[in-house]
Amino acid sequence: MAFISFQPHDYFNTKLYTGNSNGGNSNTQSITGVGFQPDWSWIKNYSSTADHALFDAVRGVTKMLNSNNTEAQETVADTLTAFDSDGFTLGTDLNQGVVNNLNETFVSWNWKAGGAGSANTDGDINSTVSVNQTAGFSIVKYTGSGSAQTVGHGLNAVPKWIIVKRLAGSGYDWVVYHTEDSAGLYLNSNGYNADSSSNNIWFNGAAPTSSVFTTGTDGRIGNAVDYI
Repeated sequence: MAFISFQPHDYFNTKLYTGNSNGGNSNTQSITGVGFQPDWSWIKNYSSTADHALFDAVRGVTKMLNSNNTEAQETVADTLTAFDSDGFTLGTDLNQGVVNNLNETFVSWNWKAGGAGSANTDGDINSTVSVNQTAGFSIVKYTGSGSAQTVGHGLNAVPKWIIVKRLAGSGYDWVVYHTEDSAGLYLNSNGYNADSSSNNIWFNGAAPTSSVFTTGTDGRIGNAVDYI
């Protein structure tokens, strides 16, 4: 019998680095030492109060989301410009200050999924999924329909934690499902959502299965726009 062993750092790793760019010293840089090609990188400047910056391989490089606010996805050409075999490449970041400010310190959290993604037809709504079944991690992109629908996630196991963000339009919270929490949570807020019906509104009162999760009709999860 053959056994395949792996360590958590094979699929998740934290990498610290220092920025090297500003208006008078406009540099790019490649961050290495992650140990794999990441499919999701979450970056925070911890020298300042700059926004969190999230990038993934399914939406594509330069497409930034900020987990601390309700803004729509923004394409910023000089932020994270490539996912590399051992890390990622950063642009000059001249206007945002979220990934590469000169002499400022950054933390990046990096996950390995399954590359740029492939089609999944398990749900009522077709999705694009980038999956690492061994690590129990999946990135899912779908377009809502305005009605309660199921969405395939590709894990072949029941997810315990789901985070959803609407990509278009500002003012839409990041909604969170967790198997141990009966009420919904907002990723972008330090306040607890006391509305016990939130999971019914967001996820149509249905627990996820080994193949799909269910969306409600709320604009934060189920309108006819793109979600990640």
